[in-house]
Amino acid sequence: MTARSSVRRPSTAVFGSRADRPRASRLHAGLLCLSVIGATLPGCSGTIGGPSLGGDAPLPSEDAPPGSLPTAPGGGGAQTKGFKPAAVALRKLTVHQYENTVDDLFGVQLELPELEPDTSINGFFSIGAARATISPSAAEKFESAAFALAEAALDEAHRQKFVGCTPSGTTDAGCTEAFVARFGQRAFRRPLASDEIARYAALASQAQAALGDFHAGLQFAVAGILQSPHFLFRIELGKDQGGGTVAFDDYELATRLSYLLWNTTPDDALLTAASKGELTTPAGLNTQAERLLADPRAKTALDNFHAERLALEEIDLVDKASTVLPAGFDDTLKTAMKDDVLDTIEDFTFGANTDFRDLFTTRVAFVNSPLAELYGLPATSKGRVELPADGPRAGLLGKAVFLSTYAHQDGTSPTKRGKFIRERLLCTAIPAPPPEVSTVLPEPNANAPTMRERLAVHNQVASCAGCHKLMDPLGLSLEHFDAVGRWRKDDKGHALDVTGNVNGSDFEGPLELAELLRDDESAVECVARQLYRYATAHVESSGEEPAVQATIEAFAASGYKFTSLLRAVVASDGFRFGAKE
Repeated sequence: MTARSSVRRPSTAVFGSRADRPRASRLHAGLLCLSVIGATLPGCSGTIGGPSLGGDAPLPSEDAPPGSLPTAPGGGGAQTKGFKPAAVALRKLTVHQYENTVDDLFGVQLELPELEPDTSINGFFSIGAARATISPSAAEKFESAAFALAEAALDEAHRQKFVGCTPSGTTDAGCTEAFVARFGQRAFRRPLASDEIARYAALASQAQAALGDFHAGLQFAVAGILQSPHFLFRIELGKDQGGGTVAFDDYELATRLSYLLWNTTPDDALLTAASKGELTTPAGLNTQAERLLADPRAKTALDNFHAERLALEEIDLVDKASTVLPAGFDDTLKTAMKDDVLDTIEDFTFGANTDFRDLFTTRVAFVNSPLAELYGLPATSKGRVELPADGPRAGLLGKAVFLSTYAHQDGTSPTKRGKFIRERLLCTAIPAPPPEVSTVLPEPNANAPTMRERLAVHNQVASCAGCHKLMDPLGLSLEHFDAVGRWRKDDKGHALDVTGNVNGSDFEGPLELAELLRDDESAVECVARQLYRYATAHVESSGEEPAVQATIEAFAASGYKFTSLLRAVVASDGFRFGAKE
């Protein structure tokens, strides 16, 4: 299996806590007092002369002087008939995006202080990020991270490559301004205006003079840039096209494209294409999308999308009783379960298997020894394997990560499993149970020994029956898989009834259900909508439906190749246009 994890990559350079910083930096922390989206960093009160250090560059505005901000594309509105764009919103970098971005900015992986966790809304952190602000405690953590990164990047081991010029003395205006312009463009994902360069260069110069050290002073410019809203937020506001529509400019499209396909900041080639106005042409945008998709970083970024849409991280919170798995439900097994799904999806995205619908029926799995044993394979099995063609396990519904996550510590849960299928694979919203209704099932007894009999109680309560008829039949088809996803012939000697009906079609067991889901248009539409939501950071509005339908049609026309769906989303009006508030 490919080594992958949603946690931060291993560090190659480690620095200490804020208390371990050089004494000079702590003494002169008052040099840098930046306001971050309405939350002023604590402890900031002083300046040391010159321009005020308490503010930051203004957010982009339509009346900005020529040349002060990147130019937006020329005329031309949305092209899809009937399309009405959604309102634009600032997006805070997610934790993963922040980590990936600073890795690329500094050219070396640096250990970060802990940041505040992201909030998932409608299944995606990207949507949560579009509604997020920065609290005072989060601002403190960003401040700590900014100074720590600046110090690590400008230590003796890294400074020469990082700065890109050799200073002539304690202060060197030319070297400082050149560095600020270069680093600032990568950090802000667009060229800095002249007053922005002057502001950060002045900050560095004052600190250099006060500290008597060029590189120590430069740390304050770096830390300031990393605390700017232009870095912490993706500022994609577009330019007015008339009729309430705004078109994202080349630099904004570079940012949208890079964070979608690489989950990190645009590289120099993408920024160069933006500077030439290439991304606001369909051909230029497609050229860059193809380049990014061909890069290994695209696989890692798409892991992030699929991990979120399938809620793979939920397994980390799951535990199992020792009676179910005596060997223990440890992190090694949990990671293998997640990787099995991500590697299989990658096989259907970049490998020989290209029809994305076949994920429901594939016999491909990626295993290590513990997962192989759970799947009933020889313990020596490793990496990509083909499950037995006549075996009971296939496709996404046979993956242990789902079967384990949506079960109890010591037993199965058809309701949880059915809810997962409805919500995550078919995009059907299931409301929460009424507050006055007990969700505790009766214990197994002589009259109700299996889950099917015990779940019958749901049909006796009118307020419960409607939703449970959507969930329970789907989950009951998976009852041959126990609480960790291991196959079982029966339930403690009691025969299992795994028949059901979905959308008018009868089925028996997980394999027949998988075949039905493979050919269900709702499943195809669901993954297309999920990708559109992830890329645009909101749930599509009714006015965006023409663009969503266009992506679904392009997906189908390609033979359900996921890379074609990606291209269709990038080319969609929803990706390129927005609306003013």
